[in-house]
Amino acid sequence: MTGALVAGLVAGYGIAIPVGAVGAYLVAVTARTGWRTGAGAALGVATADGLYALVAVLGGSALVPLLTPVMTPLRWVSAVVLVALAARAAWTALRAYRIRDGATRDDGKDPLTPLRAYLTFLGITVLNPMTVIYFVALILATGPGAPTTAVDQTAFVLAAVTASASWQLFLAGGGALLGRGLTGPRGRLVTALLSSALIAGLAVALVA
Repeated sequence: MTGALVAGLVAGYGIAIPVGAVGAYLVAVTARTGWRTGAGAALGVATADGLYALVAVLGGSALVPLLTPVMTPLRWVSAVVLVALAARAAWTALRAYRIRDGATRDDGKDPLTPLRAYLTFLGITVLNPMTVIYFVALILATGPGAPTTAVDQTAFVLAAVTASASWQLFLAGGGALLGRGLTGPRGRLVTALLSSALIAGLAVALVA
């Protein structure tokens, strides 16, 4: 069981630490809306990682041939969703700056609640088929050491979720600190536009 826990932690951090478009968007959303919403978003990402880890230990290797034909469409859908979210964030920041209310953080006017953030980030993370392929490849690479019993499989999945959640919450904390540091409307506008451009660029890279 200890080996499964260690393997799960390694797997969770391995898929979570490289900050891609979803990680960048997580930081931007937290900076704009606050810690509670960012934490909801972070847990959405971790839940998706946990679901894919569960799929992998329950025989995900059989799904790889099935996913291969739809990899490209899924990447395109993921990229389109992320670009749309980035565009919305930029438009919201511009509108707030124009009316000079500085309302780029959550002051009751932003409809993105912690629950909506959770569901949104769960959805965009699930769209990434590379996550399940990553977990499957990792398990296949361990050979006889792969988790096979129910206890080891449970330990692996829980460890992967814990690792992913801890890193995503770390990113959300960074976003919250960033948001508190942006005291003026101009600073918030510039940061929102830069983060939106970064998210869009990383999304395009998914299909490039």
